[in-house]
Amino acid sequence: MFTEIDPRPSTLPEDPAPPGPRRPWATLLTYLAVLAVGVGIGWLLFASPNAPAGPESAAIDAGQPPAVADQVEPPSESLASEEPVAAVAESLLPAVVRIDTPRGGGSGVIYDSEGLILTAAHVVAGTETVQVRLSDGTQYEGRVLGGDLDADVAVVEVDASGLPAAPLALDREVQVGQLAVAIGSPFGLDQTVTAGVVSAVNQTVVGRGTFQSLIQTDAPINPGNSGGALANRDGEVIGINVSIYSTTGGNVGVGFAVPIEVAYDLAQDIVAGEPIERAILGIQGTTAESGQPGALVIAVQPGSGAAEAGIERGDVITAIEGVRVTNIGDLVAQVGTHRPGDTVEVELIRDGQPMRLDVTLGSAD
Repeated sequence: MFTEIDPRPSTLPEDPAPPGPRRPWATLLTYLAVLAVGVGIGWLLFASPNAPAGPESAAIDAGQPPAVADQVEPPSESLASEEPVAAVAESLLPAVVRIDTPRGGGSGVIYDSEGLILTAAHVVAGTETVQVRLSDGTQYEGRVLGGDLDADVAVVEVDASGLPAAPLALDREVQVGQLAVAIGSPFGLDQTVTAGVVSAVNQTVVGRGTFQSLIQTDAPINPGNSGGALANRDGEVIGINVSIYSTTGGNVGVGFAVPIEVAYDLAQDIVAGEPIERAILGIQGTTAESGQPGALVIAVQPGSGAAEAGIERGDVITAIEGVRVTNIGDLVAQVGTHRPGDTVEVELIRDGQPMRLDVTLGSAD
């Protein structure tokens, strides 16, 4: 079972426009697909408000990379050849922080040297300010700029500059079997490093009525690791640790991280005070029957990207952008890795014949 590692209340700082009620996922009347970017360490069952940043928040232009002038030093080549995990730790530890709230603690990753920190939304849910402790022991009061509980991604800002920022692997493919290093504060033990491999990518996980495509790792992750870094051997952050699968509440070698591309895209919207948009394909569907892998289209929304691209009722979707779709959850999760306006290649079967169509995703909002 998916175990809540860092339980938190079910709301972020008050949102001016509370979301309406969710529809049960089983109905799948989301016209595929309410973004599946969400499944936090707690798998909490609630809607996800986005608290926009206030006017005094740090500004970051959409589409621009984070500040890199004060990025941490890359792992030394000599150490990396003999002790790759030690090299990653030496490089990345300064960019990983501990976050304390009245209800517990978690971790965070400095991704912009001007005081912006990525963390898990459930770590900071229900509070507007948190305590942030840097690797050298320096403490700051952090302000929660906002977050997305579906995605389990949030941003905290501290009033500081010149901080050691972690490099983000935004353009690096994550491969199954590659080294994975987790850094955080499990059980309040600051600056803890564990290592393993990437066990799977595009792993569909369900929670809170939605699906998400996550990185799976066997690097030990425990309470307090939430919001911390999952890094590659080059000391680049490939994901934000958010959840584990466990029957005991402790680590059993099955942990999950939000891909850094998803986390960073959401962070840009949060910092800019923009609403988080959900990509939709524009269909209603279910898992294909008779043992056939894929998602069966049972209705197409008129005027949607799916309709304009020529997707029809009865089509069986088998892949999105080359990533296999074996059931309806996979389809929702893969749509959720993209943003409204993106054009994706959809592979499908129609009357026994394979087809490929380019579909421009719409917005659920």
